[in-house]
Amino acid sequence: MQAFLISTGVVALGEMGDKTQLLALLLAARFKRPWPIVAGILVATLANHAAAGWLGAGIAGWLGPQWLRWIIGLSFLAMAGWMMVPDKADDAPHAAGRFGVFGTTVLAFFLAEMGDKTQIATVALAARYSELAAVVAGTTLGMMLANVPAVLLGDKVARKVPMRLVHGVSALIFAVLGGLTLAGVGSLPGMPA
Repeated sequence: MQAFLISTGVVALGEMGDKTQLLALLLAARFKRPWPIVAGILVATLANHAAAGWLGAGIAGWLGPQWLRWIIGLSFLAMAGWMMVPDKADDAPHAAGRFGVFGTTVLAFFLAEMGDKTQIATVALAARYSELAAVVAGTTLGMMLANVPAVLLGDKVARKVPMRLVHGVSALIFAVLGGLTLAGVGSLPGMPA
């Protein structure tokens, strides 16, 4: 349950102001059909985060526990710094509308998540926690918690949420996770808690 809850919270906060959230706003403004957009976000996120989680679990299996602790701890600290760099709408890919609302959303979100903060966080979380399904479910729920309101409420929400505060809280969470991991607190695959 810990892996699910931490994954959900980290990604939900990390997604605020992220390029994929901006992409959700753009798609909602362009197509004005929220439910195919929400479904597309879900499908793209499940596919992307399942692949990222599988990679993270594989990394955990290849590395020894000591190397894994350092790599994951430093990755979390790097993510803390990266959280303080806001994304811009220009970074989001421009998808063609010929695939329909759902297809355009799936394609655009899958591509936008490649190498994104939340995808890298999913890799690190899956390497950190041995419950792969809980991590993928949590990161997917976190994406949906951040993006569904963006689709349904559009720019009204974006104007009211202080992104700097959200990014600061996200950075703090990543920094704490990194520090705890480096200190050996919690469980890593192959190591006692």
